[in-house]
Amino acid sequence: MRQTRFIAQAGVIAAVYAATSLVMIQSPLGYGPVQVRLSEALTVIACLTPAAIPGLWAGTFIANAFMLTHVGVLGLLDVVLGSLATLLGALWTWRYRHRTALALAGPVVTNALIVPAYLPLMLAGVAGIDFYRIEQLGLDASGTWLTMYLFGVAAVGLGQAVAVYGLGLPLLAALRRLGLAERLVTNGRGDMRGQ
Repeated sequence: MRQTRFIAQAGVIAAVYAATSLVMIQSPLGYGPVQVRLSEALTVIACLTPAAIPGLWAGTFIANAFMLTHVGVLGLLDVVLGSLATLLGALWTWRYRHRTALALAGPVVTNALIVPAYLPLMLAGVAGIDFYRIEQLGLDASGTWLTMYLFGVAAVGLGQAVAVYGLGLPLLAALRRLGLAERLVTNGRGDMRGQ
């Protein structure tokens, strides 16, 4: 019964994360170096249940796989490495779930460090768009991979922080107030033992 509940929770989390991501990808804030995706607010669910770990990973994998039609084979970088960033962030969040501010840093840090490493390669496949040059701000981070990576760390980190702390933290507080934390715990102790 516990394993069935765990799998069901992970599946629901994956579906909601993927659907929310796919809606956000259609928005200008949903892609590029500066991304504020509503779906990233859902990463806080990893504070409530370990089922969020595979759920968020699967949701990211599914959503990123849809990008293959837009960016071609280079999109596999996002499918694999973007999903890895989410998985590591969710593991961090679950590990530090009793220290909320630290727990929520997981998805911010892992995405900020991993995603910018491949983003210049992937975005080069999107014809006619230079995400590293913002003329209105007099910013030109295009050039060497290191310059684009460092810009990406700051930009992705900022977008993640807005989504996770700005949107996710109030969501987490609301879920806790509603008593959802107790309902989501897989076996009454809040861990994955006995799965």
